[in-house]
Amino acid sequence: MKEVCDIVCEHEDVVQSVKAQLPDLAKTLQIFKALADETRLHIAYALTLVDQLCVCDVAAIINASSATASHHLRYLREHGLATSKKEGKLVYYALADEHVRQLIDVAYAHSKE
Repeated sequence: MKEVCDIVCEHEDVVQSVKAQLPDLAKTLQIFKALADETRLHIAYALTLVDQLCVCDVAAIINASSATASHHLRYLREHGLATSKKEGKLVYYALADEHVRQLIDVAYAHSKE
């Protein structure tokens, strides 16, 4: 079976309606790009398991240097997926909100189907 249509467009009215409703997805794209990196996805998943982790603990979890962990955590923060706070000599990161947790949980559950 050929997996393409033999015509250019069957339902022009539906196509035009959908095109008119498509929002700007640039920020959504950035979320998926941020999570498309295996290391950042591991970090984000780890943050679904606990409320927060300090940079040095994240480094130990991903078997990397604190500098590498910090780089990935900063990327997640800059893209709205994580928050950070400094407490003395430690910097703690957490997921930005419940939506991020749900996104990771749903993606993982789907991958197991």
